[in-house]
Amino acid sequence: MTSREPRVLRPVLAIEPELLLQAQGIRVAIFDVDGVLTDGSLYIGEHGEAFKAFNSLDGHGLKLLARGGITPVVITGRDSLAVRRRIADLGIEHAVYGVHDKLAAALDVLHALRLGWDQLAVMGDDWPDLPLMTRAAFACAPANAHIEVRAVAHHVTRLPGGAGAARECCDLLLTAAGCYAALLQGHLTTLDTSP
Repeated sequence: MTSREPRVLRPVLAIEPELLLQAQGIRVAIFDVDGVLTDGSLYIGEHGEAFKAFNSLDGHGLKLLARGGITPVVITGRDSLAVRRRIADLGIEHAVYGVHDKLAAALDVLHALRLGWDQLAVMGDDWPDLPLMTRAAFACAPANAHIEVRAVAHHVTRLPGGAGAARECCDLLLTAAGCYAALLQGHLTTLDTSP
């Protein structure tokens, strides 16, 4: 029996043209963790260990960004084994943990990647993210972000942090980069050639 060829998928995702124009030219995207990749809840065990819930849609979106030529970066004010494990599992190479000055951390990352603010997208949810969001070419906030953060964002997602908001941002950036449809179609075949 031979394998049947998959039908061609046409993306159903629709994004306003003005928003896509704002998001063009992005080469790097910085994401906060608490409130963006998680719902912002902090679960602390009796021995001080931190527990966090991550959404698999967000994780796949971050992987797709890298495949689409947009470097995903994490800059977070907290540091925990749970966050480090998740970031490592996603294969994100650029991550800064436990920082109080996110602006300095972002400048270091941009310098290392030889990119500028005009090539940067940022997704944040609270005041510590404002220095990056007000400088980046494209700023995104989850639906449950603080009101001041939503006010400066170019796009506020339909979904809250930790529930697919980061994936929504990733899909938007990939569509603006012109590679969303190809990535979608590419998921219908396998690259595995082993028996």
